[in-house]
Amino acid sequence: MRDDNGASFQAFLEGWLVRQQHYLDELLSVLQHCHESRDEDLKELINRVLAHYQQYYEEKSKIAHRNVFLVFSPTWFTTLERAFLWIAGFKPGLALRVVADSVDDLSEEQRQRMNRLMNETKVEEQALDNELAKIQESVAAPPLLNVVKRRGRLVDGELQGDEAATDALKTAMEAILTGADSLRIMTALKVVEILSPTQTLKFLAAATQLQLKIRDRGLERS
Repeated sequence: MRDDNGASFQAFLEGWLVRQQHYLDELLSVLQHCHESRDEDLKELINRVLAHYQQYYEEKSKIAHRNVFLVFSPTWFTTLERAFLWIAGFKPGLALRVVADSVDDLSEEQRQRMNRLMNETKVEEQALDNELAKIQESVAAPPLLNVVKRRGRLVDGELQGDEAATDALKTAMEAILTGADSLRIMTALKVVEILSPTQTLKFLAAATQLQLKIRDRGLERS
């Protein structure tokens, strides 16, 4: 029976990206007149954008529970987008680099808090890298995806093969994906806590522009 996990998530993603572009347009428009806006209005937009990202992670979690192997080798991303992936998503520390490139009015206290967050995030990233290495070693294969291919066949997104071995691998991969996504979310939320509403809008606009630019260039090369 044909599995439609990939197709269903791709359909969700395409709609999500359309809404993402609309949010970018709104962010850029509000930034042009943010001096005329109340903080409460800016925070309302920030909360809507964050809820939009939360929806993505909720849908991603659902498909990962059904087929985590597909999430680690996503057919819905372009080759260029896949080149940027770290444990099936962007590296958490990227959020802090986006802040550095897009927010030019950080106070000294904010800079210190950002530096502390960067150091904490690097430690967490390394811990997840170590966990991923353990998974690879435990199944005695160099790259993780080679394990998947050797243990079974990916047919329409479903793994066929040694169920006992792949179930253990699936559980381990789901756990590390959950950890990576949690770190991505928490890092972004901590960044928002440090920034003012206007600075947060700059950060969110820059992050969204980066994501959509990589998507567009990837499609152009396809």
